[in-house]
Order: sequence, then structure tokens, then C-alpha cells
Amino acid sequence: MAQKSQDKGGTGLAPMADEPADIRNVVLVGHSGAGKTTLVEALLAATGTISRAGTVADGNTVCDHDPAAVRQQRSVTLACAPLLHDGIKVNLLDSPGYADFVGELRAGLRAADAALFVVSAAGGMDAATVNLWEECAAVGMPRAVAISRLDHPRADYDEAVALCQRLFGDNVVPLYLPMLGDDGVSTAGLLGLITRRVFDYSSGLPADVRDPDPQHVPAIAESRDELIEGIIAESEDETLMDRYIDGEEIGVDVLIDDLETAVARGHFYPVVPVCAETGVGIDALLEVLTAAFPSPLEHDLPVVTGVDGSPRPPLHCDPDGPLVAEVVKTTIDRHVGRVSLVRVFSGTLRPDQAVHVSGHGLAERGHPDHDADERITHVYTPLGATLREVSACVAGDLCAITKSGSAETGDTISAKDDPLLVEPWEMPEPLLPVAVAAKTRSDEDTLAKNLARLVAGDPTLRLERNPETHQLVLWCMGEAHAEVVLDRLRAGGVELETEPVRVALRETLVAGATGHGRHVKQSGGHGQYAVCDIEVEPLPRGAGFEFVDRVVGGAVPHNYIPSVEKGVRAQLERGLVAGYPVVDVRVTLVDGKAHSVDSSDAAFQTAGSLALRDAADKGELTLLEPVDEVVVRVPDSAVGGVLSDLSGRRGRVLGTEADPETMDRTLVRAEVPATELVRYAVELRSLTSGSGTFSRTFARYEPMPAHLVEQVRKEHTATGAH
Repeated sequence: MAQKSQDKGGTGLAPMADEPADIRNVVLVGHSGAGKTTLVEALLAATGTISRAGTVADGNTVCDHDPAAVRQQRSVTLACAPLLHDGIKVNLLDSPGYADFVGELRAGLRAADAALFVVSAAGGMDAATVNLWEECAAVGMPRAVAISRLDHPRADYDEAVALCQRLFGDNVVPLYLPMLGDDGVSTAGLLGLITRRVFDYSSGLPADVRDPDPQHVPAIAESRDELIEGIIAESEDETLMDRYIDGEEIGVDVLIDDLETAVARGHFYPVVPVCAETGVGIDALLEVLTAAFPSPLEHDLPVVTGVDGSPRPPLHCDPDGPLVAEVVKTTIDRHVGRVSLVRVFSGTLRPDQAVHVSGHGLAERGHPDHDADERITHVYTPLGATLREVSACVAGDLCAITKSGSAETGDTISAKDDPLLVEPWEMPEPLLPVAVAAKTRSDEDTLAKNLARLVAGDPTLRLERNPETHQLVLWCMGEAHAEVVLDRLRAGGVELETEPVRVALRETLVAGATGHGRHVKQSGGHGQYAVCDIEVEPLPRGAGFEFVDRVVGGAVPHNYIPSVEKGVRAQLERGLVAGYPVVDVRVTLVDGKAHSVDSSDAAFQTAGSLALRDAADKGELTLLEPVDEVVVRVPDSAVGGVLSDLSGRRGRVLGTEADPETMDRTLVRAEVPATELVRYAVELRSLTSGSGTFSRTFARYEPMPAHLVEQVRKEHTATGAH
């Protein structure tokens, strides 16, 4: 692809686009450490958007402005950085590469029309990146590959390209080859395969363009043939291949046009070598981003319905159409308040505009359905954390709005007089629980407020207030995600601590027993008198609780029998062994005594409770633990290790089968006690080098092994609580 020079020196003004055709929305993806954020800095500096590129090590990059990102020296949030090149506005979306922050990545994919995969020439590739490529292929998203970090001592461009072709497919083809400098080690330039020209960066950007040296000609010729054959194979001109085979010289302009068409349609994936530190390939990459990647006009838009679910016509990327936009990310700024990154799909978003905000379908994640009318006060173009005010945001563009009272990640913004709802994007289920508690009562309100803000901005974070264990549980994507969430809570002024996650168990009887409850007290005035005798027997699993009255002769007056049942039920809820509810038992009231004056409802409730506890002391009780059905999706090579690990977790493997969605992967189905799955999200990632995923659904309760029951008993006795 031909390269064009880019003037340096930015105006500092926010780049704007009046037409969707002049916009490119590109998400950068790749494993952590591949160099995405550094590459964005180089692109911003090369286009004059910023005066000087920052570094991850110094913590002064545009995209890594979150305190957690600066401290960890890796991206933890999605960031938007627009630039202007050849009259085209490119919204670069820098996504985190670490698997824990997949929610941010999903938001970037939702906002983008194309994906740039950044692969380190020295670092290889992780399984998550390969999975993401397959996901993009499934929806036909256009893609290109940037081979980064060419200046690394272990950089091997040829090996990186071969790896991409092996994992991504044959249509991944280089547009350039790196050219070594005089020292024979550093990369000084690029060899353009289409133009057969040398782009020399020895003097920096823009590159000096010249004819190749004799030693470069054979390498160019060999790689050029492969590239041209790939372009021609995707060309709509069916005569092109015959002409090429007959020896006709295909014009550069024809090749470039066909290449750009194939890339925009997601059929061809160009590879560009880049070095952010030296500027090598930066202008070549800008050409791909602006000339080959599609505009929003060429991208299918999500399905919309009425707020009530009624069908609506398909959307079109039309600035004059009905307003439909989506909040793809929400953050809380200490000074500005709530900041929402918005992708406008249809219509134009303007300041001082009345809109409707709708959020539906995420109630199970802690986002109750909500609808509200609001007024957009300002519209901004974000540059990382910097907001620059603009007069409008047209269909296809990205912008930021502030001070919305209700907008959360995933919400739809539409016209007030015609509210609509965009079909939500798919989010992975958080599977790592972290129990938190405020250190003091005064911290509880602050904790609740901060949690509400975090949940509003992060759909991968689920908040659960467990009524049985009385724990506040944050369900996170992994340890790194949990660490960032806890840091943000503490940064908001919350003193909190974490505690071991408790799994809600159940208690039940193994064998029948009898119980005697006697509650007799005399302390002046009316006393308390109630005696009852019960029989307790186990029921089949899942049967629940039954209360039977077999009293004869009025030994327990009829009006006090419900009181006995009430006392029994209350004790069943409090537990008998370790403070967990008792289930699957039948309690039969067989006898008792009453006093004409001192008996009362409260006395018989107490007697019923005492009788049940007496039966528990005589009988044999055990604990039931929840068992989940687990589906683990792993590469074929990891199946053996996963099966062994599941067995070590007291799991019962139900079977294995080929994954119908992709090759070289297996689905392992098993039933595993929930107590063994508390940290499985972390341990599966370690076991499979980040390539394994799983889902879980509750199956039933089963008896817990005796040695674990005894352990729970001891813990309950030691703490005095469950």
C-alpha cells in the first residue's frame, strides 16, 4: 500500500467528522504486553494529536490514565484516543490485554467497526487472542495485524508472521518486510511489497522513499508474489488471475484498490511491521487504518426494539435518522462525576438535547431495568481522560457525555419522543467471588454508594447480598479484576476488608429421632408453661419440610399447635449443626402438656424449638452441599489435566465432547461441589495458560463427606456463627 507523509505539529483542537464516511472506529486488541498502548502513543504523536509520546513505564500515556493502570503498568480499562489523518477521523480504542478485563474488551468491540490485532515480535501470542480472532471471524469484523516491538533483542518478525498465519489462517499476509540498518540488528525501514520501494526511517518520520538496494530485490519478489496472489484471489475482477498468470504486470493502483476492498469486507488481513519507539511503520499503519478499514456506513448495526420489546425497522448510519446511541463505557471522575463513552449508531447527538435513557436486560447483574428522560448538556470528544467539547456527534462517531443521572454501561440513548432499546451485547459471567465487609458501621453507607457506581460502569461485576451467609459478595472476572475493584473502593474513601467466601450449606437428618421440649418458668404474675413431644424423620431429597399433628385428647390445645410449628420452623431456619437451614424433614407433634393460665403462644414456640434441638442431639445430622453442573471449554491438549483436576475437586465427570463452535477444543461436563469451585476461575486459567473457560449452573444438594462435616462443625463452634 502506498504511503503518504504526515505533517507534524498538532493544533490541539478536537478532531471532528461531519460525515460517517470520514470516520474509522478501530479497537486495538492483543495480549498484555504486546505494546498496544505504546503504539497508540506513537500514532497520536505522529499525527500531531499530542506533542510528545508518553511511556507506560513513566505512567504518562494518554490511554493508561487510571491509577490502577499506572501502578500495574498495564491497561485495565478501555480508552478512546481519536486522531486525524488525511481528513479521516480515526477513533482508536485501546483495550486491556489481560483476560480479567474482558468486559472492557467487549465494550471496545461493540464500539468498533474493525480490529487491529497487535502481536509482539518477541512475545508470541496467548490463547485468548486466538479465541478473539475466531469471534471476530464469526461476525465478519475486518481485521489487520500489527507486528510490534521490532526493536526488542529477541524480535523475530518472520516467526511472528508464521505464528499469525498458523493461528489466524492463510489470508494473513504481510504488506511490508522489515529492513535492517547498517548494524545488521536494528530495523531501519520497510520494504514495500506492492510498490517495490524502500521506506527508510533512519531520519525519522516521514520515511525517505527510494528504490530498493540489489540485495533486497529477491526478498521483495518472493514475498510479493504471495501477496499479489492473495489479493487477486479476493478480487471481484475474475479476469485478474488469468492476466497475472499470463505474465501481465498488474498496476499498483489496481492492487491497492482490490486490497482495500478485501480488507474492508473482512476477507483479507494485512500485516504491518511497526516499532513505536523508532517510528518505523507508523505511517504505513495509518494508511491501513484510514484507507483499508471500513467506515461505519459499511458496518451492520445492532438490532433495535421499542422499550416494550416491540419490533422496529433496522437502523441505518444516517446523521439525519432517528437518534440511537449506546453507552459503551461508564466511569466516575472525581471532578466531573459520571462520564459516559457513547457510540452513536443513528442520528446526531447535540448539546442541550432532550433524550431518553433506557437500560433493560441486566437485572441479574445488579442493573435493574430503568427508563428516564434527561437533557444532554455537553458533548465531548475524549482523548483518554481529557474531554474536549464539540458541537455535535454524528452517526458512526464516538463521544463522551457527562453528568447523566441514570446512564449505565449498555444503556440506550434515543429520542425522548420515540424511545428505543438496542439489543445488548454478550458479556461473560463473572465466576470469582470475593466477600467484602466495611470495617466500621460508618463505612457501610460509603461502601454501598461506591459499589453502586462501580456496578453501573462494569457489567462484568455482579453484586450479591447473600441472605443465607449474610455476606456481601462481589463476583469478578479474576484476581486482577478483583484487585482493581477493591482499589477503587478504597480510593473512594471506604475502609473495607475481605473475608473467606462461605457457601450456603443445608442441614438434614440421616435417621429419625424423638425430641422433648419443656419450657416452664414461674417469676411472679403469669408464668410460662409449655411441653411438647415430637418425632423427627428424614424425607427424600428435595421434599422440603412437613409438619404433622398427631396429638390426641387435647394434650396440646388446638390453638397452640400452630405455635409449636412456628417454633420448629424458626429453629429449622437457624440450623442445628452449623447454623445452616435444615431441610427435607418431617416433624410430627405427638404429645404435650399445657397450663390453663401460664401457657401461651410464645411458650409453645419455645417448647417446639427446644424439642427439635433435643431430637437433633439424639439423632444423626449431616450437612448438604450444593452441587453445580459445570461445562469446561478447553483446548484438546489440556483435557487430561482438567479431568484430573476435576477429580481432585470431588467432581464427577459426565462426559466429554468436541466443541461444536470451534476446532481443537473440547467440552468437559461434570458435577462438582460448589465449595470446590470458589477459586476455580483462577485455577482453571493457570491450568490451561488462560485458554480455558467454564460455566456453572446449580444442580442439587448432596450429603457432604463426614470429615468435611466435622471440619465445618469445629469452625462453627470456634466462631460461634456460621
